[in-house]
Amino acid sequence: MKEITVCGVQMESRACDIGYNIQRGAEWIEKCRDMYKPHLVVFPETVTTGFNTGLKPKELYELIDDIPGKTTDKIQESARKNRIHVVWTTYERAEAGRVYNSSVLIGSDGRIVGIYRKIHPFPAEEEWTMPGDSVEVYDTEIGKIGMMICFDGDFAELARIMGIKGADVITRPSAFLRSFDTWKLTNTARAYDSRAYIIATNQVGKDAGDGYYYGHSMIVDPLGRRIAQALCREEIVYAVLEKEPLKYASYGSNILMPADNIKSRRPSAYKDILN
Repeated sequence: MKEITVCGVQMESRACDIGYNIQRGAEWIEKCRDMYKPHLVVFPETVTTGFNTGLKPKELYELIDDIPGKTTDKIQESARKNRIHVVWTTYERAEAGRVYNSSVLIGSDGRIVGIYRKIHPFPAEEEWTMPGDSVEVYDTEIGKIGMMICFDGDFAELARIMGIKGADVITRPSAFLRSFDTWKLTNTARAYDSRAYIIATNQVGKDAGDGYYYGHSMIVDPLGRRIAQALCREEIVYAVLEKEPLKYASYGSNILMPADNIKSRRPSAYKDILN
């Protein structure tokens, strides 16, 4: 990975107002460009509609679209116009009137690089979402990027798989309602598990289901150090990601890193985790 600048947009979505949220998303991309000239911009979970929409599953299915489609077209154009990679989030039509909770990696040319579908729906969303089943890492001009969404970050297996696949950066768009301690712990642990940067962007404000999101988006380096931390309002959190973040054993040290928790794995001893 080369040295890159990344931004997390801590944005409040207006419930079910896709046009408004997309327009604001495009405006936030331009704000990031003007303020930080980033290579990558990451939005919170289900930014096009809000997490709990208050709609019945069929109503939500009718509101949204396939990918690419109306939920991504304008953001793809904004990514191309501003020459920025974007992780954009939306519910996506699945089958039988159900939806996926999806994260879309858009390249700086406006093309869709990859779509990640949340593998671990939070219990509250199982009524309307279907789980995905694929963990991928995408090779881009700025580095290898993996994606997870919110509750996925509670599962070390996903981050470890992405680490094995060589991820430099893992994005974690979220609509996180649980304690800050859990938010901080899981972001830090998943960065250390994967030996990758974690860009964890959380919603702020209220959704249609009376959930209130506290923000505190963060960027964590592969040693588990928070290198950027947002407050609890709409804002941009940013950081410069180093080319070799694991060259040394600790912050400010000149001792070379003595261990690699990816290379030192013993998979034959872990068979019980699949039971």
